[in-house]
Amino acid sequence: MKNVELIFVPQTSKGHLIPILEFAKRLVDHDNRILITIVLVKSPFDSFANAYIESIKASRPDRFKFINVPLIVDHHRQSFEDHVIDLMETHLPLLKTVVTDISSSKSSLNSTTFTGFVFDLLFVPLVDVAHEFNIPSYIFLAANAGFLSLLFHLTTRHGETRDIPEFKRSNLDELISGFINPVPSSVLPSDLFDKDNGYPAYMMIAQKFKAAKGIMVNTFEELEPYAFSNFSNGRNPPVYSVGPVLDINCRPHTESNLAQHKKVMKWLDEQPQSSVIFLCFGSFGRFLAPQVKEIALGLEQSGYRFLWSLCMQSLSTPQPSQNDALGGVRYNEDMFPEGFTERIQGKGMMIYGWAPQVEILAHEAIGAFVSHCGWNSILESLWFGVPMVTWPMYAEQKMNAFKMVKELGLAVELRLDYEQLNIDNVVTANEIEKAVKQVMDDCSGVRQKVKEMAKIARKAIVNGGSSFLSIQNLIDDMIVSV
Repeated sequence: MKNVELIFVPQTSKGHLIPILEFAKRLVDHDNRILITIVLVKSPFDSFANAYIESIKASRPDRFKFINVPLIVDHHRQSFEDHVIDLMETHLPLLKTVVTDISSSKSSLNSTTFTGFVFDLLFVPLVDVAHEFNIPSYIFLAANAGFLSLLFHLTTRHGETRDIPEFKRSNLDELISGFINPVPSSVLPSDLFDKDNGYPAYMMIAQKFKAAKGIMVNTFEELEPYAFSNFSNGRNPPVYSVGPVLDINCRPHTESNLAQHKKVMKWLDEQPQSSVIFLCFGSFGRFLAPQVKEIALGLEQSGYRFLWSLCMQSLSTPQPSQNDALGGVRYNEDMFPEGFTERIQGKGMMIYGWAPQVEILAHEAIGAFVSHCGWNSILESLWFGVPMVTWPMYAEQKMNAFKMVKELGLAVELRLDYEQLNIDNVVTANEIEKAVKQVMDDCSGVRQKVKEMAKIARKAIVNGGSSFLSIQNLIDDMIVSV
């Protein structure tokens, strides 16, 4: 039988690139007929993406091919929102040209059948280009099934409320089919309340999802059974659970990261089992100085050992500083309570910059994880059986936190509706202390449930597991359709 080729179009930020390419690896491992071409806009300044892509090439040189699209503009990214705008404005036009060229040249191949495109969430406008050439398009969603439920809900809701389509803060809780409980407006993505830009962008994305031939979601059915039971209504494209898709062998990619890695792991090796609470808030998570002080006080008051990865944001400096291309600034002693750094010696460790999150979560000294609730971080925490405290920052993270706490009972609530860099929205030291003590309690019901879910997650991806079978169904559907 002929080989079949899929063309993946990912974006290169870490949170998107790792899951979509790890999924691509899983596809070729499932079926030796599958060949994959990766089309990407690669920045010469992104050391992580460049190193990771080279590792993919080396791992399966006969199954992967890469097409690099030259980057015309490389904006300084100050926030998650700026990052998204940068992608849409600079990458999409470049990729549209490449996708058009590929589509027009793939009408016939001697030894390989072109099966279709797999697009990242932020590149779903390219679905229209594929349709122009009658080529199937699939979407890989690095978020969860709850977020997909929201997108499907938007298309239904939009048709019912055409006069005032955008969301209002005063709205009643939303009844979203993929959620057991009504979803408070306070945990919906803030862009849904922006009638001029955010809401239209979400609606465009939701409509492209509806137009796809299939959607792959980085989750597993046992984690979100209610959402999956609502997808099979005949009104949506097929949805395939393919997760958890993780890079659990992630390694440092620069000399400075390697040094940081050794320092952190040596410190953890010296700590008792399950005694350390780990705080990390993702690539774009930032705090103002008043919040940093409250976190420090809360950790001290809790009495537990901690490992804290800190990125700062300057209130008075709108432009990125020379210290951090994402808009952070270097720490100074004034940010912490007086004498804090001296008092935590031996009991607490600070990380300023990159943290080897996967290996930290895998370490036996880690007892809990205070997280921004990015979906990749949630899956990593579940994989290693580490209970979480929710502190969402932006995008769909508030919905993730709501799902983990209210729907699944797999996390301890600190906040569900936090707004990043809002000087009037400070989480107090007492709140932090209470949540830390609750999650670190050995008798915590959350801790036991997370341990059980870790076992289920690992079973999902092995032969006979729910995600393993779902990927096989996807492959069968793709090959039958060509």
